[in-house]
Amino acid sequence: MPPKRLDPREFLTTTRLVVVAGKGGVGKTTVTAVLARAAFDAGLRVLAVDLDGKTQLADLVGDLPHLSLTAPDALAEYLETHGMKRVAKRLATSGIIDVVSTAAPGIDDIVVLGKLKQLERSGEHDLVVVDGPAAGHAITFLLAARGLLDTVRGGPIRTQALDVLEMLGDPARCQVVLVTLPETTPVNELVETAYALEERVGVQLGPLVVNGVDDGGDLAIEQTTDPALAAAAEFRNARRQLHRREVERLTDLLALPQWHLPQVVTAGLTADDVARLATGLIT
Repeated sequence: MPPKRLDPREFLTTTRLVVVAGKGGVGKTTVTAVLARAAFDAGLRVLAVDLDGKTQLADLVGDLPHLSLTAPDALAEYLETHGMKRVAKRLATSGIIDVVSTAAPGIDDIVVLGKLKQLERSGEHDLVVVDGPAAGHAITFLLAARGLLDTVRGGPIRTQALDVLEMLGDPARCQVVLVTLPETTPVNELVETAYALEERVGVQLGPLVVNGVDDGGDLAIEQTTDPALAAAAEFRNARRQLHRREVERLTDLLALPQWHLPQVVTAGLTADDVARLATGLIT
């Protein structure tokens, strides 16, 4: 049975915050950029957000609005809005976030999630697309609010955690898009992450994105007498067969719609490559 298909335009208008997560190396940042570009091309006001201060997402989204969000920055803004403007930046840049995180695990994640909640609520963007943490950290990141409720009994942090939990539990406000390659280990990790997010976090999962798919039928090896070409064709056929098997296995394991992005053979993706992938996704 082929995987279910959901019109990307439809999905991108059903929620206001999309967190993209996946095992390291599966192309999570690329997928974030593609979704942001697809949303923009569909006429939405979109904001692309990275959480680690790297420049790759900014380069891939090109001229789209972009925000680089780190825990120290989010903490500084939080302190400013709670009457500590004079010391906020000094505290945030002095390593205090590490000290606070040790004393109250999850506080760094909750200030980042709180900022994402603020962006989602602002009304300035139809969709915020977040290049989220790698799969393992994605679970603890999204669980931060629930964990803090067990340790913080009152005050603004508890209020923040409750607000974040409310957002995560509402699919009209937030959904998670998981990314994988059509290979055994990444598919296994995606499936484990999907169950953990649904059972432990309670967030709704959007379509699964299978990145780097080498699609097409088998190449006719017998039509060439060149051993090198024959070997290359055999390798390509084996890879295509693997990709088909893993897509079928993923379909059997998770009853979620899938989007497939084709493999792009290049030394480094550019914003133009992302734009072409986005066009292919929504057409």
